[in-house]
Order: sequence, then C-alpha cells, then structure tokens
Amino acid sequence: METAVATTGTEGQKWGGGDAKPLNASYGKMMMWFFILSDALTFSGFLAAYGFSRFKFIEEWPIADEVFNHFPFLHGVDAPMFYVALMTFILIGSSVTMVLAVDAGHHMNKKKVSLYMLLTIIGGFIFVGSQAWEWANFINGEYGAVQTNGGKILQFVKVDDHKKRVGLDEFVTVGPRDAEFLGNSEGIWYESSGYQGTYTIEEVKNAFKANPDITIRTQQLIENPETGASEKLVLSREEALIKLEKDGKAVVEGANLTVNEYGAPLFADFFFFITGFHGFHVFSGVMINLVIFFNVLLGTYERRKSYEMVEKVGLYWHFVDLVWVFVFTFFYLV
Repeated sequence: METAVATTGTEGQKWGGGDAKPLNASYGKMMMWFFILSDALTFSGFLAAYGFSRFKFIEEWPIADEVFNHFPFLHGVDAPMFYVALMTFILIGSSVTMVLAVDAGHHMNKKKVSLYMLLTIIGGFIFVGSQAWEWANFINGEYGAVQTNGGKILQFVKVDDHKKRVGLDEFVTVGPRDAEFLGNSEGIWYESSGYQGTYTIEEVKNAFKANPDITIRTQQLIENPETGASEKLVLSREEALIKLEKDGKAVVEGANLTVNEYGAPLFADFFFFITGFHGFHVFSGVMINLVIFFNVLLGTYERRKSYEMVEKVGLYWHFVDLVWVFVFTFFYLV
C-alpha cells in the first residue's frame, strides 16, 4: 500500500516556506546571526563572572594602569594603556575596512573588495600579534613582588613617592647558589635548592633591609582623606620591615594561573581565559578572511554574481570587534 505524501510547492526554496524569508535574510546570513547570538551569550557569561569576582575581591584586584603600562621598543617608559589603546584603534579600524569591502562587494568592484579585505587581514594579524606580546609581558612581569603566608601580595614602592613602583632588579642582587645552572638547553635549577625564580626570599629580605628609601604597599584599600579616593595601604618603613620578615613567604615574578605579582591570581585566570578566547576568535576570523580573500582574487564571487560571503564574514568580524569593546572596558577601563 502506497502512502500519499502532501506537497507544498515550496520544496525548491531554501527555507521551504514560500517566497518569504525570515527578516529578509538568506539562509547563510540567518545561520551566522544564530552563531553570533549564541557566542554573545557565552561572552556575556564570562564577563559577568569576571564582574562578580572583581566585586568580591575588590581589595586585591590589580590596578590596570600598572599592569598594562608597556610599549614596544620603549623599555622602562611608563605608558599606561597606550599600547592597549593602539591595539583597540587598529581592530576598530579593521572593522571600517571590512565595511568598505562589503560596500565594494555590493557594487561588484573586485579590485576594491580585495584591497579592503587585505587591509582587514593585516589589521587582524597586528592585533593578534600585539595580544601575544602583551601576554608575554604580563607573564614575565615588570617589577616582581613577595607573596605572604596568607597568599597576599606585597609590592615595593619609594618611601617619598608611593605611586613609584620599585622592581626587584633595582635593589636585589643575586647571591651564591647551591645548584649549578646549565642553561635552557642543558638543565634547570633543582627544586631542592629552594630556588624557583631569579631571586630567593632571603635575598629580597636582606636587600630590603639595606635600602631605607624603599617601603611596602599592601593590597588593603583605604580611603584617602584628601581626595576621597580609594588607595592601597602603604606601610611605614618600620612596619614594612616587620611585615616582610614575619610574613614574607616567596618571591613572585610575573603572572600565571596560580600567582600574580600585580594582585589577585583570579585576575590572571580571567585575563588569560577571556582575552585568549577572544584572541582565538580574531585569529579564526583572520583565517576565514584569508580564504574569502583568495576566493575574491580567483574571481569566485564574480562568477556567482554575488559577494554575500564577504558580507557574512563581515558580520562575524564586526561581532569580534564589538566583543573587544566590552573586554577592553571590563579589563582596562573599569
């Protein structure tokens, strides 16, 4: 017995719903919007978790101007947020070139599409490279600090200028070691020697005693009676000597998933995860743009009489740029 199958007359349509299209968008565009919506919810969850964690550990949270104060080829120059602002400008600029590429596609101008796609790709590569450079500086650290028995961070500042951070390399000297260092290709310091970084805790303590112009800044926030702003508590020289001798546990240089010389380790965890996740999106976008770029050069979309693929990848690229605006605000500005 044969079963009768009802037909709608729209089997040839992509949407199977007649001539009408949801939101007047093609199937490919609609799927890209679905992906963007789901990814936006993912980033929203990450940033919300970051916000709650920062509120909970507000006293231990690092100061962005101190963490991100590097600039390429300007070693030792205090340039807070300058390079991050440049990275942001480059990424937003790549969104502009992507808009121009989409517009050129609407006019079927192959030459301009290829030019603006190339500029977008270059901007993406610069941003990803800059993020890698920023990660390297964050991991290696700038000043160094001491971790207490309670897991807090003690930072070193000038006695006469509490805003002037002092790096360990400015006052600590390396003493004798009970293990031979053979180099990266031949060996490492043995853990039995008690050494896990450039300096030992005893070397830092001894050097601190010998430098009376240096004191300690804690993670505790207090209100400045003159300005009303919150500032980190700076100990007197006498208090600092007692605190370091009694509570100093280990030397911290840079940041990783367990320690952070700038403050709460949780900041480093979120920084690596969220900026890394966003960086992966940017890198993926650059790779997709490269594929589309070569297809443009080969005349694929000219033969199709449509540059819709450029428009679809443009939607993704604008989304990545928009997400960075929120990441930039949460990590660097707030």
